[in-house]
Amino acid sequence: MSDATVQDWTESQVLLKYDESRDVKYRVYRDRGSLFQEIREVDDTPIHTLEIPEGMKLDRNSYEVLLRYVLLDVVAA
Repeated sequence: MSDATVQDWTESQVLLKYDESRDVKYRVYRDRGSLFQEIREVDDTPIHTLEIPEGMKLDRNSYEVLLRYVLLDVVAA
């Protein structure tokens, strides 16, 4: 696997619905030309890995916003 780190592990407290929050960590990396956001619990339990569409270049704040939407979707599932 040839991966390159775009953003190293970053811890975040994500506000969910109804004043709930979730402590997670995430990283953004490129693997074989595709961009991914990997989300884990702070204890390193995997939550979700999202492939970010080609051509969608985001800044650091945008990854935080994307993180919240992914968690809301995963928690609702």
